[in-house]
Amino acid sequence: MNEWQWDRKRHEMDSWEDDQAEQRSCLICGDRATGLHYGIISCEGCKGFFKRSICNKRVYRCSRDKNCEMSRKQRNRCQYCRLLKCLQMGMNRKAIREDGMPGGRNKSIGPVQISDEEIERIMSGQEFKDEANMPEHTWGNNGDSDHSSPGNGVSDGNQPSPASTLSSNRSVELNGYTAALREQYIGSAVAQHYQFLPHLFGYTAQPRSLYPQSHTLISQLVAAEELAPLGTPMLIEDGYRVTQVELFALLCRLADELLFRQISWIKKLPFFCELSIEDYTRLLSATWQELILLACLTVYSAQILGDLANVTDKYTPSDDELQGFSEDGMEVMEKLIYLFRKFHQLKVSNEEYACMKAINFLNQDIRGLTNVSQLEQLNKRYWYVCQDYTEYKYPHQPKRFPEIMMCLPEIRCIAGKLVNVPLEQLPLLFKAVLHSCKTSLNNYRTSSSPCVTKGTAPAN
Repeated sequence: MNEWQWDRKRHEMDSWEDDQAEQRSCLICGDRATGLHYGIISCEGCKGFFKRSICNKRVYRCSRDKNCEMSRKQRNRCQYCRLLKCLQMGMNRKAIREDGMPGGRNKSIGPVQISDEEIERIMSGQEFKDEANMPEHTWGNNGDSDHSSPGNGVSDGNQPSPASTLSSNRSVELNGYTAALREQYIGSAVAQHYQFLPHLFGYTAQPRSLYPQSHTLISQLVAAEELAPLGTPMLIEDGYRVTQVELFALLCRLADELLFRQISWIKKLPFFCELSIEDYTRLLSATWQELILLACLTVYSAQILGDLANVTDKYTPSDDELQGFSEDGMEVMEKLIYLFRKFHQLKVSNEEYACMKAINFLNQDIRGLTNVSQLEQLNKRYWYVCQDYTEYKYPHQPKRFPEIMMCLPEIRCIAGKLVNVPLEQLPLLFKAVLHSCKTSLNNYRTSSSPCVTKGTAPAN
């Protein structure tokens, strides 16, 4: 068989395999498969996740028992278990092009069966340590959405950083960079999207000043925010009994106002002209619940735990409402109470909030986006900026940046589960959450001692 015949035969086989895949489900998550990717039939989401994980040498952690459910809806909850299943099902990391560009390195490479020991080496990062002289970075365990920030989480012993997302360029070793490379990245002639890379090289130096670029970018983000108190009326006469319908209507009005503020925020973003309106629409459609939740936990928390909590106190659920409260509602309630308390401990500043919001919003893995590479660069930009600001502003809290980033996957997880809670249960859910948080806050104020100093987040 000559070369032309072989290419034609291989093309026919690929076409046949793709036709077969259209009738099958992804072996990782069960979503509709789009073809053979890295040796097995899989969807576009799992294909991209596997490629990013291997190319970027990501190391994940599972907060459960390393046996999380993998489905189309649940696959983003745990990156560790998703990558583990990719390897167990035979996804071949050697089929990924070394330059990280689209297209497999070798179409003829099929699935592989590797030993449990080799899988463990990959999952633990040991496989990657020998390939490049750079520190291991631990990435988030809950909710990637395939996800937005470069990981959104760390273990206690590792500092989160998207440094490894640049490791596909094999000529750059972050611990052994040359003076020429440093000048290239720090010099003013660097392209706009890459001028923030100095944070990869110098962020461990303490004490130090804030990078001028970081100060400018954070100021721009904060300026885009509407930090004035919410305008939705939440004052109730003494003795008035709020009904379930009235409380639900109030929650809807608050959500409307918060959503409107997010739309206005997008138009004021310093990078507004760098993305299309279509991409902004998709991003907002996918993240609006997370943005509203983040705002309620931070910049509007005083109003939520004050005015709104006072309204919910005047609502008394019926026995039927109490007995019919769902398991999904209980799970969301527990997670919300945990996050309210966590954010109260952290006392997230407006600057940190603005960065967290931008990082969460710039989710390059949302389907249908037209400029994924630009989104990824923007996401990295504000990740570095937030890390730089946090380490500069809170030098005595070395774990502060990992802690606030770990909140993002928790928020995403809650937003994903909140849609499963019946609408009629939302008044009871918010009453329970705000009552618990308000009680805890009052107890904290009455029992606080002088040993808890301002500017230091209490230990978990």
